[in-house]
Amino acid sequence: MAYHGVELQNSITIEKIFSIHYFEYMSNFSFAGESHNFWEFICVDKGEVGVTRGKSYTILKKGDLIFHKPNEFHDVKATGGIAPNLVVISFECNDDAMYFFNDRLLQIDETERNLLANIIIEARRCFDCRLDDPYLQNMPLKDPDTFGAQQMIKLYLEHFLIHLIRRYSNPIVLSKKLPKADPPKVTKSNSDAEIFGRIVDYLESHLTTHVTIDQICKDNLIGRSQLQKIFKEHCSLGIIEYFSMLKINAAKELIRTNRMNFTQIAEHLGYTSIHYFSRQFKKVAGMTPSEYASSIKAMAEGEFK
Repeated sequence: MAYHGVELQNSITIEKIFSIHYFEYMSNFSFAGESHNFWEFICVDKGEVGVTRGKSYTILKKGDLIFHKPNEFHDVKATGGIAPNLVVISFECNDDAMYFFNDRLLQIDETERNLLANIIIEARRCFDCRLDDPYLQNMPLKDPDTFGAQQMIKLYLEHFLIHLIRRYSNPIVLSKKLPKADPPKVTKSNSDAEIFGRIVDYLESHLTTHVTIDQICKDNLIGRSQLQKIFKEHCSLGIIEYFSMLKINAAKELIRTNRMNFTQIAEHLGYTSIHYFSRQFKKVAGMTPSEYASSIKAMAEGEFK
């Protein structure tokens, strides 16, 4: 029997990557704008920004995504409200399929959010530069980089684009005449995911307080060992480590909003002292609150190093 292989065709091929950024902007940040002969997209992870593309102006909020086609002028400005976090990726792709993204405002789903997160993770593994410098024009490769990191970026980004086109081109519409089915049994993994989501919501609602594991267990009717196991499985962190990360992310946003000093931020987030807050901030962020504020300020003034 003779076998005949199938040569697989690409619908979208990423030729080059020019930039992969995850920005934490001040609430008054403004980027004057530019145009270039390759594609770029901006996705809002937190907060909101105003974006000009060509002659149109759009406010983007959490989960919103827009593309800038080659040679289209674009700029971005924080709106003065919540300090924004943005994913910005620019790349070369010459396939006609890309023109699907012209003049569209899209919203990403959970799959696409995870693909973006994976791109950022792989970028840190192969590029020898910070990903939060808005003035960076070249991304030097690490020597050596992590095996497969460059290819994974290409695969994740192509998957991201294909998933968007499929989802917006072929929305799933359920027939009104579908027969009713018995609800499926909830598996342990689904149950754990629901518990994890519920606990995360609980933690986010208690960011301004000090909570203990015992209190979390009591308020959420869950055992200590089960709680720790679920968090280790879902995020590879202990629950207090995770809570600390949430607090420091909130602190970063407050610093960038520039409406409280460090002492006020520490008090607002339930820290017992400014010194303890500073130690926890450095432990999570790798720099002190002052260093972080200086870095963000330099970024806003175009003096980022």
